[in-house]
Amino acid sequence: MADINIPPPTNATSILAGASLRAGLSRLAKATAPPVVAVLLALLAGAVLLAVTGFYAFDIFTVMVNGVFQDVGSIAEMLLRATPLILIGIGLCVAFRCSIWNIGAEGQFYAGSCAATFCGVQFAGLPSWAHILLILVAGAAAGALWAAIAGLLKVLFNASEIVTTIMLNYIAIFMTSYLVTGPLMESGAAYPQSAKLLREVWLPRVVPSTRLHIGILIAVALAMIIYVFLFRSSAGYAVRIVGINSHAARYAGISVRRSILLAISISGSMAGLAGAMQIAGVTHRLYQDISPGYGFEAIAVALLANNNPVGAIFSGILFAVLDSGSELMQINAQVPQVLVFIIQGMVILSVVGFAALKFQSARPQE
Repeated sequence: MADINIPPPTNATSILAGASLRAGLSRLAKATAPPVVAVLLALLAGAVLLAVTGFYAFDIFTVMVNGVFQDVGSIAEMLLRATPLILIGIGLCVAFRCSIWNIGAEGQFYAGSCAATFCGVQFAGLPSWAHILLILVAGAAAGALWAAIAGLLKVLFNASEIVTTIMLNYIAIFMTSYLVTGPLMESGAAYPQSAKLLREVWLPRVVPSTRLHIGILIAVALAMIIYVFLFRSSAGYAVRIVGINSHAARYAGISVRRSILLAISISGSMAGLAGAMQIAGVTHRLYQDISPGYGFEAIAVALLANNNPVGAIFSGILFAVLDSGSELMQINAQVPQVLVFIIQGMVILSVVGFAALKFQSARPQE
């Protein structure tokens, strides 16, 4: 009988691994395509606007990108601006995954800044590392508590978190104004500001001769931790199920109230921590306008990341590039500030619009 060549059995494991990799890449492409398209469309619309007003869009965008990535110092400044956006953004990812519209990150940022400043100017004599840790923990705790107020009103009285968090924003901002003109005002100062933190409690720098501090590393690490919490833990699973369908979650034995409070508290803690890092790492004192709007801009950061904490790292950097580049557009290309604001608004509006379309398409049809 002639020899029959029987081919070796196919490696089922490698086939499954390849199929899993292709499926993962497909999910990644589907998740990243809408925000990328949103940003590109907004930049294209911005280019048209610049051309209509008499500017050469390509040259201006080239000036913007080259200026942001000109040298180590420019990149460090961009990452410094990205740090609070990443921190607040990853916190908002948790709240949005639970279908809690936390619009109060700005107020939580201010609450964290106030608590960090108080701890920074007090408790003299502590070891530097302990004092820095106290500042950061106090900021995160203050932000969590400030957000938990809206969470309690939500679970106890079914109050809209959109309304309550916006109202809490104003209270936190006015509270900051009171503190820097009263109890925390620097003695003999001509302007409303707190006393300056001692050099020993400033956050360590990661790049010499720049202002970039270890906050950027902490933000990236926390993004990884919160990703694991959301997608690899039972508590994170509960948060996501409550966000998908709270009635089904309640029927399955999940505590909806606990998940809501947990999600909004985590979100607030990240915003408060961002405020503490702004005090300990950048300004070293409290001002009335300590935030240029990080809490509101981070909403677009979270939406652009598709509410994925790891994605918030990249979307936070993208918005930091746009912010830094917009300043260069004004200084180097003489683009009017109004046009810069319009282009930034186009990016945010496009991102939010694509997110709204995705949400609408995901809803069950009547």
